[in-house]
Amino acid sequence: QVQLVESGGGLVEAGGSLRLSCAASGSILGVNTRGWYRQAPGKQRELVASLTSGGSTNYADSVKDRFTISRDVARKMLYLQMNNLKPEDTAVYYCRISNRYDYWGKGTLVTVSS
Repeated sequence: QVQLVESGGGLVEAGGSLRLSCAASGSILGVNTRGWYRQAPGKQRELVASLTSGGSTNYADSVKDRFTISRDVARKMLYLQMNNLKPEDTAVYYCRISNRYDYWGKGTLVTVSS
């Protein structure tokens, strides 16, 4: 059974940095896309960054040049390096891995104080 577990969230001041990690357990074959999403209170879940199996990345405009998505396939890890954090980045962050199915973690809370 596949499980995704996020970690690395917490409370940080504006301008600070955090690195989120997503650990996958179980076997996920034929991965197409890995991604990070976030959901702020009262808002819909939105894509933050994605990474295809071919290495192409896509970022939300609001995080470009501040966030970087990366992976370690051998360790079955997905990362999100977040720099120059802003209060509007406050949200629960989820990782997602997709093949013919979608797998989601339960999320990790990031709170950015002003």
